Amino acid sequence: MKHAELWCAAGTAFVCAMLSLILDIPAWAAALGTAALLLLLHAVFRHREKKALDDLIMRTDRMLRNPDAAFFSDYDESGLSVLANAIRKLSCTLREQNEALRSDHIALKEALENLSHQLRTPLTSMTLLLDLLRSPKLTPEQRRAYTQELSNLLARMQWLIELLLKLSAIDAEAVQFAKEPVDCGTLIRTALDTVGISAELKAITVETALEGTPGYIGDFQRSCEALINLLKNCIEHTPEGGSIRIAASQSPVMTEITVTDSGPGISDEDLPHIFERFYRSADAAPGSGYGIGLAYAQRVFAMQQGALEASNVLPHGACFRIRIYPSSV
Repeated sequence: MKHAELWCAAGTAFVCAMLSLILDIPAWAAALGTAALLLLLHAVFRHREKKALDDLIMRTDRMLRNPDAAFFSDYDESGLSVLANAIRKLSCTLREQNEALRSDHIALKEALENLSHQLRTPLTSMTLLLDLLRSPKLTPEQRRAYTQELSNLLARMQWLIELLLKLSAIDAEAVQFAKEPVDCGTLIRTALDTVGISAELKAITVETALEGTPGYIGDFQRSCEALINLLKNCIEHTPEGGSIRIAASQSPVMTEITVTDSGPGISDEDLPHIFERFYRSADAAPGSGYGIGLAYAQRVFAMQQGALEASNVLPHGACFRIRIYPSSV
């Protein structure tokens, strides 16, 4: 019995007892009157409780059909108020999850559209090259040139697909990052071995500067892949005869690696978006990139409790700053 019912029952019994004393009513009549009043009060409270319960059921059913339309009115202090509060919290959680699912659906749709576009372009070029290679009128030099271009397109598609698979595996938490000593000097040299030829073809000077023997605890292989993507981006945006500087240092607080190029820098419009997947500048040259390498690099260092940020330097050029905090790894 609820508090209100108890108070009403106690009040009714007290009134009946007083009336029996004042009006000299027999005890059995007072008891009978008290019982009748209690039954009436019980029926009234049960009716109110059933009405509130029916209202709660109706609103819960409405919430199940449409979480956005969920609304629960205030109930008096009873077990229903506790249940209503629990359902109200559940409706808020469902609403938030519904919004998150909508956002994920939109993001997935955009990602698939971008991916199909990125793959469609080289596939179209490969189809044209294959048609050209079928021509019997090609000279040996032309055939070699077309074959080399076809090989380059296949290599870029393979790189894109593999990078997307790695990024998806990281997002799905399906990979375990190693926690081993990483020497920054070895990391930089290994990355440069991969992109050195590309830099030489553009006559780009690469300078390295190490303060002591900086290092951190992390995953060497994935860190190297991330750094290679950073260097590829810098080489791509650095004009012929330009320069790239890679510096590394370590303090009690963090290990820092910076990659600075002498290119035109990053526009104010592009700067907030360059780490977004498939993002490409409006003035990017055709075939200059897929907008996935920087996103992968940032995710790799984030998984190692680090951070990757981009900025511009004076008089011109872009700077990528990697920070890894040993105390957090």
